[in-house]
Amino acid sequence: QSCPRPAGQGAGQEPVRSGGLPEGVEYIPTRKKGKNPMKPVGVAWYSLYARTRLGYLFYQRQVKKARERYPHGHSVPQPYCYPGVKILPIPVLSNNYSYLVIDTGSSQAAVIDPSDPLAVQAAIEEEGVMLEAIFCTHKHWDHSGGNEALCQQHSSCRVYGSALDAIPRLTHPLADREKVTVGCLTFEALATPGHTVGHMVYVLDGGPFGSPPCLFSGDLLFLAGCGEPFEGSPETMLASLDVAVSLGEDTLLWPGHEYALECLTFASLLELDNSALEQKLQWAVQQRQEKRSTCPSTLGEEQTYNPFLRTHRPELQEALGLWQAGGEDPDAFRARVLKEVRRRKDLYQAT
Repeated sequence: QSCPRPAGQGAGQEPVRSGGLPEGVEYIPTRKKGKNPMKPVGVAWYSLYARTRLGYLFYQRQVKKARERYPHGHSVPQPYCYPGVKILPIPVLSNNYSYLVIDTGSSQAAVIDPSDPLAVQAAIEEEGVMLEAIFCTHKHWDHSGGNEALCQQHSSCRVYGSALDAIPRLTHPLADREKVTVGCLTFEALATPGHTVGHMVYVLDGGPFGSPPCLFSGDLLFLAGCGEPFEGSPETMLASLDVAVSLGEDTLLWPGHEYALECLTFASLLELDNSALEQKLQWAVQQRQEKRSTCPSTLGEEQTYNPFLRTHRPELQEALGLWQAGGEDPDAFRARVLKEVRRRKDLYQAT
């Protein structure tokens, strides 16, 4: 099999202006602006979405509108293969990703965050595989809404996630660092609270296949971005991000959303002279102009341009106008930096 990962920065592209896009390219956000969850109305909206049936009804409306607007998905899927394993991103809703991970030797498969059950089932049928497991990163409907329908179609399918989140059809609650095997695939669950109290990420061991580790990050980490800490403090979110970074620079990042242009554009407003950021933004512009996915990136790359992973960098701290107080704990200062980056990102989204 030959399933190349997305190519990196190409030659012959226009340079990116500091803090913006290339000449002639219009920035089109991947989600509606104006919903600032830090405002009271945003907090109320989140409570309704996460804790009442209104959230499920809103999710169903999202699914219906996305199917009409993107009948073939919001992006062109780009499979990633090593001998023995295949990762198929499934573009769902307006900017979500589900992932079908296949043990090609046994045709057993797992899906991460099945947002739209029809799209996931179509991929299962096209690949001719048996769905053995669903891994949910967290309870939000845009990551778990397909659990019920898929379990009805695949009666032996197991549903994994944290017992701390109200994940639909959860059959196998997982503890931090617990491992699960699907065919020859081994996934490790890591507790990463902050976005929700029970948020988990899943790491596929690539060793048996000669592949780097693969991190399915849900709403913890995006390309150049980070999820909202709806149910955690900056300190909690920082600790969870540190868990991700500890996996190693070669780890492939498979995020839960296609937010690359929005996140990279925001990051470019913070660090005006970051060449790695400018190059990645230019590459992402080209990818999205062709409706191609921007994942995966690597955790090594992310640390060069993702402001949420650069809270230790003096250049970012200076750009934010923050300095460590005498006697202030380094991690406490980093949490303060993270809080300021988050505040500015929320304001950026609301404008």
